[in-house]
Amino acid sequence: MTAIIDLGHYLDERRSEIDAALVAALPRPPLCPANVADAMRYSVTAGGKRLRPILCLASAEAVGGDRRAAMPAACALEFIHTYSLIHDDLPAMDNDTLRRGQPTLHVVAGEGMAILAGDGLLTEAFALMAREPASVDAAVVARKLRVIAIVASGAGAAGMVGGQAIDLASVTHRNGSMPAPLGADDVRDMHARKTGALIRASACAGAVMSGGTDAQVDAIDRAASEFGLAFQIVDDVLDVEGASAELGKTAGKDVAAGKPTYPALYGLERSKQMARACLERATEILSSVSLADSRLVQIGGWIVNRTR
Repeated sequence: MTAIIDLGHYLDERRSEIDAALVAALPRPPLCPANVADAMRYSVTAGGKRLRPILCLASAEAVGGDRRAAMPAACALEFIHTYSLIHDDLPAMDNDTLRRGQPTLHVVAGEGMAILAGDGLLTEAFALMAREPASVDAAVVARKLRVIAIVASGAGAAGMVGGQAIDLASVTHRNGSMPAPLGADDVRDMHARKTGALIRASACAGAVMSGGTDAQVDAIDRAASEFGLAFQIVDDVLDVEGASAELGKTAGKDVAAGKPTYPALYGLERSKQMARACLERATEILSSVSLADSRLVQIGGWIVNRTR
């Protein structure tokens, strides 16, 4: 019980730090028009688990670094995640009206402004990571460049965008005909891109910015891949079992849309077992580089056991 309370306190502290840093990093007038600034702020400050920035900071700490060095990357990752949610909720995509317990941005501000706010958050994320560091040390500059490349890969066509494209194509074709159903390997590939790639990038970014060794970064990357899979499996389970008020988004929408999910492929109980197996594999991977006692394993447990 102590570990659970301790982790809860840790997560609350990190969220508080991240929320303050996000507000400070958001562009505001006169740098940008008030309407786009308000739209970006609406979605970024709506709450959320802050899993990706927390993973970034926890990985920085795990390798013995100062998490403050990783905060710009942590904020950038949350900007990217929020942009992806804004666009994912659009009528052309999932057509959802509830996100993080409140109306989606296109419902509040219109589709055009929602698209622009998402575009703004994506580009501001890279501007944030590219800003001149306080130190001009060559090693620090090299780490920043490496992190930018890691995040771009995780968010781009080979990662999150590619996964969303597979997801979109799996539901319906432009002419209204239904595509062939995805198999288990296809579903795993889709989610490894759509959800897992940015989670992996988040964990790796923190480790790289804090000077983690190649062995540490590789292990954290592989463990985060397991966390990403577990996160998606649990998300699919909660879409079946959860209530909209608890989840902060529309429950049962994946099933109604005929989306390929883990419970649809394996059933609820088997899906839950698969999520727990992901945590076991991640723990073994982190143990191989003496990081089993880090916050990362606890965060993995939080991912698997969450109820929203």
